[in-house]
Amino acid sequence: MSDVRRGAVAVTVLLGAALGAAAPGATAPAQPAVIAETATAVATPASTVPAGVEDPQRAWQNWTLNCQGCHRLDGSGSDSTAPGIARTVAKFLWVPGGREYLVRVPGVATSPLSDAELAEVMNWMLWRFDREHLPAAFAPFTAAEVGRLRTRPLRLEASQMRSDLLSKAEGLASP
Repeated sequence: MSDVRRGAVAVTVLLGAALGAAAPGATAPAQPAVIAETATAVATPASTVPAGVEDPQRAWQNWTLNCQGCHRLDGSGSDSTAPGIARTVAKFLWVPGGREYLVRVPGVATSPLSDAELAEVMNWMLWRFDREHLPAAFAPFTAAEVGRLRTRPLRLEASQMRSDLLSKAEGLASP
């Protein structure tokens, strides 16, 4: 995708967020702080690029086009679409099975993104929405790992597994 097209997508998303209350079914206008925070996330300086993310703008764009619709701009999610990930998603990395769970959840495992693109989005998402809970020894997701894990997507058990893993993580101190 060209830089011009990428920029147009970013502007469209930001404007759409700013005008969200005017859209059918919208519940509240986007907060200026959320829009500013998103713009900051897109314009990530090279010195703060998260591990496992080659191109933060591409990762953000892939998140926007493939994940944000359900998890929302700020990662808050909703009861009717997908669970919130803000300030919780990296906690899955604290417990056995949590890392695998993140890639095997239905929306991730069945994403149209390539294994490499999905690994990059996962690494970006962890950094963007929950960097304060990333374990000190965090190893970024790789394309090979994502490719292996997404062949076994979770189905009906995903919700219960999420609850169990988060309960275990909440009982631990940050690693």
